[in-house]
Amino acid sequence: MIMLWLKAFHLITIICWFAGIFYLPRLFVYHAMAEDQATRNHLKIMERKLYRFVSPFAVLTIVFGILLIAQNPSYYIHAGWLQLKLLFVIALIAYHLHCGHLVKKFANDQNQRGHVFYRWFNEAPVIALFAIVLLAVLKPF
Repeated sequence: MIMLWLKAFHLITIICWFAGIFYLPRLFVYHAMAEDQATRNHLKIMERKLYRFVSPFAVLTIVFGILLIAQNPSYYIHAGWLQLKLLFVIALIAYHLHCGHLVKKFANDQNQRGHVFYRWFNEAPVIALFAIVLLAVLKPF
């Protein structure tokens, strides 16, 4: 029964985390396109608040994932699909931390990139999401 609760909370926190890391780069797109200071200031507030809101969900996702692995470590440690999934999770964590760095750059008016870069940057978590879900559901190896 505990495994089902852990899976449920793991999924809930994943959904919340992904909602944030899908939307935050979209704010970067708007911020890079903004021409007036009032809009940029408003976006700075939104970016900071969203990053602060979503970061605990990233931590909880990791905690629930570790607790799930701890339920049957002898199986999970040797599962090739999980090892590959964890590589995508590590990349996603790096992406999340880089978003935090970008929030600071935008806050200090130090952004050097245009909106087209952030449109492409916004697609990276989609790739991770597909890979992570497919690996977790299909367990191909």
